[in-house]
Amino acid sequence: MGHVWVEAKIANPLTSQEVKVVALVNTGATFTVVPSWIREKLGLRVVGKKRVETAKGYADLDESFAVVEIEGKQGVTPVLISRELKDVLIGVLTLEALGLTVNPTTGKLKETRILLL
Repeated sequence: MGHVWVEAKIANPLTSQEVKVVALVNTGATFTVVPSWIREKLGLRVVGKKRVETAKGYADLDESFAVVEIEGKQGVTPVLISRELKDVLIGVLTLEALGLTVNPTTGKLKETRILLL
């Protein structure tokens, strides 16, 4: 299937400031992760910390929230802030909140049901 890259908008829900980015969809990641330059540019408020396991080991990342828009679907989602990453990673919490999933045959996003079971 390869890598799945998407155009996305990341916005501060309190100020409506936004940036457009090309983001990597990471179905192995729970959270969406944004580089620290996006937090600084948008003025995202840090609301806590999360201890996460990465390929390099454990890390403590700042947690915030943002409006994420992909393929015309948008919603508020938790995001983690990374000082090491240069690209936005879209995690499964965001995908599920937007009603999107990766089609493994095409390598593109497709709509899926949002379940409340």
